Amino acid sequence: MEVVAFVPIKLNNERLPGKNLKEFPDGTPLVRVILDTLCALSEEKVIDRIYVYCSDPKIKAYLPERVSYLERPRYLDEPQTRGREIYREFVKAVPADVYVLAHATSPFVSKGHIRECIGQVTGGTYDSAFCARKLQTFLWQGGKPVNFELGHPPRTQDMEPVYMELSTPYVFTREVFGCCQARTGKHPYLCECGEMECIDIDDPEDFELAEAVYSYMQKRRTDSGSS
Repeated sequence: MEVVAFVPIKLNNERLPGKNLKEFPDGTPLVRVILDTLCALSEEKVIDRIYVYCSDPKIKAYLPERVSYLERPRYLDEPQTRGREIYREFVKAVPADVYVLAHATSPFVSKGHIRECIGQVTGGTYDSAFCARKLQTFLWQGGKPVNFELGHPPRTQDMEPVYMELSTPYVFTREVFGCCQARTGKHPYLCECGEMECIDIDDPEDFELAEAVYSYMQKRRTDSGSS
């Protein structure tokens, strides 16, 4: 069963221009973080091929050796383009049994959790998988409570949890995408992630938080290596 990972990249972002190439304090561009994680899984033979799907060949200068560049049509960079259109074009261009969709803006999802999602799909137990953040708190919408009664609020630990999708990874079979035209099938596996893994970068404040987490993770690796 062939597993192909792909990372869609747009270099002309609206909310945070150039965010995918924005550098952390040690000079590492954002895009390299998730690519290095995928490359580690490739070394373990969990992923067979890795692609960056981008309209601008300039991205090639930032790619690790194990990552291939696939040029995508420039019309897919338009603000009104939906993610589904991008995924559809990639699946048409690159045949595989299982796809792993990852985004550079969700850099801290662990190798172990991505591996777990892939294993649940390749093992045949689930038709798709994604990482998620568990929410077990008071939620509101339109000025009204969603998951509790105002007069009888429960203890948060007794609430039924809901889960928020992360943007990395989505694991799905070719068959599921053909049937559903979506990155998630009807029987998905939800992999619960920790708070740092849930960071998703859309605006400058998000990147400031990511910088702090990146620096902390680098220090922790250094400390563990020297102990």
